Amino acid sequence: MTLALAIETSCDDTAAAVVDDALHVHSSVIESSIDQHKAFGGVVPELAGRAHLVTIGPVVRRALIEAGLDPHAPAIDVVAVTSGPGLIGSLLIGLSAAKAYALAWGKPFVGVNHLEGHLFAPLLERPDLEWPLVTLLVSGGHSMIVLQHGPGHHEVLGETIDDAAGEAYDKVARWLGLPYPGGPEIDRLAASGTAGSLKLPISMTGPDYDFSFSGLKTAVVRATEKQPDLPIADVAASFQAAVAEQLLRKLRHVLEARDVKGIALAGGVAANSALRRGVEGIAADYGVPSYLPSLSMCTDNAAMIGAAGLHRYVANGPSGFDLSARPNWPLAEVV
Repeated sequence: MTLALAIETSCDDTAAAVVDDALHVHSSVIESSIDQHKAFGGVVPELAGRAHLVTIGPVVRRALIEAGLDPHAPAIDVVAVTSGPGLIGSLLIGLSAAKAYALAWGKPFVGVNHLEGHLFAPLLERPDLEWPLVTLLVSGGHSMIVLQHGPGHHEVLGETIDDAAGEAYDKVARWLGLPYPGGPEIDRLAASGTAGSLKLPISMTGPDYDFSFSGLKTAVVRATEKQPDLPIADVAASFQAAVAEQLLRKLRHVLEARDVKGIALAGGVAANSALRRGVEGIAADYGVPSYLPSLSMCTDNAAMIGAAGLHRYVANGPSGFDLSARPNWPLAEVV
């Protein structure tokens, strides 16, 4: 059994986990600094970096202890760490810590693409899933459709040309006076609202697989300026329906053009109730299974980094200790 300590610090959450090559999660610890960012309506990079400095040591120690390992000399085989994409300051904290642990314990380490980590998240809960698999990866910073031919073998079919879906959620929530993060708040309000009360455009209706959410965000602002008395729940429901429609329409295009054996969701927006229902509905229509991650696997976590890291360690070997953080590392460059 090959055992990995994994570290994830791409944004505001400090996370560590212990995972083995059978994709069994021995421990998973997440320390959020979100309360420090709420007053600003979004993540403040310098605050996030400072929080990682304070929490990285205790989080790693707790992950090792919960996995039944000696925190001073753990019986691990490799240290996996997110090296991009993400906030440069946050990435550097995790990457520096991973190198320090690997050097202190005499172990190799491997840098992992954060987005590939999200693609491995469904495998941690459903190791029996079949390939090829189409994955809708939607988060605060990224929105893309990925065709996975097997673990670590992926093809980016389309992605957002401007704002990510999660970013649009946060910006619309801020406009509506809702607290950060905006996604859960809009999802909660949408449950009691009427979709379609606010007429909103659906962008990128062509046969390609790319997304665009910047215009939708602007449309919400303009429409609510004209209809200021519209109940906020109706605005939330209308916006959420428009986001889901664009994402799901593109997903249908893939299923009509490609032979796949399942549909998966990944990323923070994978927790959205409308999107989860929509994916289940499409899967039923096309007669394929849907793989919806548990809510804990939607958000950033180190277990998914461990799974991806173990694959990369076997496939490509360890990373050099001169590895740098790559804040804009595209998934398409991961081979």
